[in-house]
Amino acid sequence: MPNLITIETEMITLGQFLKLAEVIQSGGMAKWFLSEHEVFINQEPDNRRGRKLYPGDVVEIEGYGAFQVVN
Repeated sequence: MPNLITIETEMITLGQFLKLAEVIQSGGMAKWFLSEHEVFINQEPDNRRGRKLYPGDVVEIEGYGAFQVVN
Protein backbone atom coordinates (compact mmCIF):
# COMPACT_ATOMS: atom_id res chain seq x y z
CA MET A 1 0.00 0.00 0.00
CA PRO A 2 1.61 3.27 -1.07
CA ASN A 3 1.86 6.30 1.20
CA LEU A 4 -0.71 8.92 0.17
CA ILE A 5 0.59 12.40 -0.70
CA THR A 6 -2.21 14.97 -0.85
CA ILE A 7 -2.02 17.92 -3.22
CA GLU A 8 -4.43 20.83 -3.36
CA THR A 9 -3.72 21.74 -6.98
CA GLU A 10 -4.46 20.02 -10.28
CA MET A 11 -0.88 18.76 -10.60
CA ILE A 12 2.56 18.94 -9.00
CA THR A 13 6.05 18.58 -10.46
CA LEU A 14 8.27 15.68 -9.47
CA GLY A 15 10.72 18.09 -7.81
CA GLN A 16 7.93 19.63 -5.70
CA PHE A 17 6.60 16.17 -4.93
CA LEU A 18 9.95 14.97 -3.55
CA LYS A 19 9.97 17.88 -1.10
CA LEU A 20 6.30 17.43 -0.14
CA ALA A 21 6.88 13.71 0.48
CA GLU A 22 9.88 14.66 2.66
CA VAL A 23 12.26 12.63 0.50
CA ILE A 24 14.48 15.71 0.10
CA GLN A 25 14.85 18.75 2.35
CA SER A 26 14.86 21.48 -0.28
CA GLY A 27 13.83 21.92 -3.88
CA GLY A 28 17.46 22.54 -4.83
CA MET A 29 18.30 18.92 -3.99
CA ALA A 30 15.87 17.53 -6.61
CA LYS A 31 18.27 17.51 -9.57
CA TRP A 32 21.00 15.77 -7.57
CA PHE A 33 18.55 13.28 -6.00
CA LEU A 34 17.10 12.30 -9.38
CA SER A 35 20.58 11.75 -10.83
CA GLU A 36 21.51 9.42 -7.94
CA HIS A 37 18.28 7.42 -7.38
CA GLU A 38 15.98 5.34 -9.55
CA VAL A 39 12.48 6.80 -9.66
CA PHE A 40 9.52 5.07 -11.30
CA ILE A 41 6.29 6.86 -12.11
CA ASN A 42 3.43 4.49 -12.89
CA GLN A 43 6.05 1.71 -13.24
CA GLU A 44 8.12 3.62 -15.84
CA PRO A 45 11.53 5.15 -15.06
CA ASP A 46 11.64 8.95 -15.06
CA ASN A 47 14.21 11.42 -13.73
CA ARG A 48 12.80 14.75 -14.94
CA ARG A 49 12.23 17.07 -12.00
CA GLY A 50 9.66 18.98 -14.07
CA ARG A 51 7.59 15.86 -14.78
CA LYS A 52 3.97 16.67 -13.97
CA LEU A 53 2.22 14.37 -11.54
CA TYR A 54 -1.55 14.15 -11.27
CA PRO A 55 -3.87 12.50 -8.72
CA GLY A 56 -3.69 8.74 -9.19
CA ASP A 57 -0.02 8.70 -10.21
CA VAL A 58 2.17 6.30 -8.24
CA VAL A 59 5.81 7.21 -7.56
CA GLU A 60 8.20 4.46 -6.47
CA ILE A 61 11.66 5.30 -5.16
CA GLU A 62 14.01 2.48 -4.28
CA GLY A 63 14.93 2.71 -0.62
CA TYR A 64 12.11 5.19 0.13
CA GLY A 65 8.97 3.28 -0.84
CA ALA A 66 5.90 3.95 -2.93
CA PHE A 67 3.77 7.06 -2.87
CA GLN A 68 0.43 7.87 -4.52
CA VAL A 69 -0.65 11.39 -5.43
CA VAL A 70 -4.19 12.18 -4.23
CA ASN A 71 -6.31 15.32 -3.95
